[in-house]
Amino acid sequence: MQTDFLNEARRQAEICNACRYCEGYCSVFPALHAERAFSDGNLTQLANLCHNCRGCYYACQYTAPHEFNLNLPQALANVRQQSWEEFAYPQSAAKAFQKNGALIALMATVGFAFFFWLAKQVATIGGEGFYAILSHNMMIAIFIPAFVFPLMSIGISLRRYWRSVDGGPVKLVHLKKAFIAAAGMKNLRGGHGDGCNFEDTDRFSQGRRYAHQAVMYGFLLCFAATSSATVLHYVFDMPAPYPFWSLPKLLGVIGGVLLSLGCVEMVRLKLKSDKTLAADKAFSGEVGFVGLLGFVAISGLLLYFLGSTTAMPVLLVLHLGAVLAFFVLTPFTKMVHGFYRLAAMARDAQRTK
Repeated sequence: MQTDFLNEARRQAEICNACRYCEGYCSVFPALHAERAFSDGNLTQLANLCHNCRGCYYACQYTAPHEFNLNLPQALANVRQQSWEEFAYPQSAAKAFQKNGALIALMATVGFAFFFWLAKQVATIGGEGFYAILSHNMMIAIFIPAFVFPLMSIGISLRRYWRSVDGGPVKLVHLKKAFIAAAGMKNLRGGHGDGCNFEDTDRFSQGRRYAHQAVMYGFLLCFAATSSATVLHYVFDMPAPYPFWSLPKLLGVIGGVLLSLGCVEMVRLKLKSDKTLAADKAFSGEVGFVGLLGFVAISGLLLYFLGSTTAMPVLLVLHLGAVLAFFVLTPFTKMVHGFYRLAAMARDAQRTK
């Protein structure tokens, strides 16, 4: 990890530790004030606890033009971004995506869509609905490795992170606290429950928390839709297509709408936010990730509503290309921040006991 980022975060953390004005703002400050000196591991843990709500920046009396020039949200964002790149497996892929995320997401989607289009030309076709374009067995053969690889990669990354922050044996109570905090987006509520200052200087808002919740729960509903369809197919011998009132369709449509709205709102907030309070070179990677996830949701909804039209084959290969790109790129996109945040909150639960 770059020493400059760590040294700057250490300098600012020491000043914050002496001041303690922001003690009740979020989980970062109790953890910060529990330390007297800050190792690289301490700073990595604090950085991944931080949700970049920026409330502490606008409350701070030591920001520029003060000589201390504090900008803790950016200092921690730089360390956080570097930690994701350092712990990623392989590292080179993570660094490339953070620099050119939007371009890589676009090229991967188009490239995989072209791959599916070629597969459609040579494959043996059989089945109803989407399976009349691409067979079920072909989809399974392609997506199982694409699903297993991100899990393996993220597992290696989290193991590296856990070692760096001196994490101990994880107990059920630690995971319970982490999941409860994540489910309610506790750290995006702000120190006084008014939300964060992400949108515009001293204006508090819950908008960013709601957008994150829409994305998280939308994604989980879409995953549940796919899982329920898998159970129906293999356990109950009920292959797709399914009617609207079936579990896969209901979960998928509701999840797709939430995911689409959440991604659109997150991009809107990202575009109007103060970029000097974020990581120096993370904008392309963040927008690329949110844009890709949003396209997966929107193309999935279009595929459902236009599935009986002549547009279906084109929509199908584009949607599958985006889904495959999403899975393959997940370990190197901001999607992985959810796993790091859970790990950081579990580590914090060990500290508080």
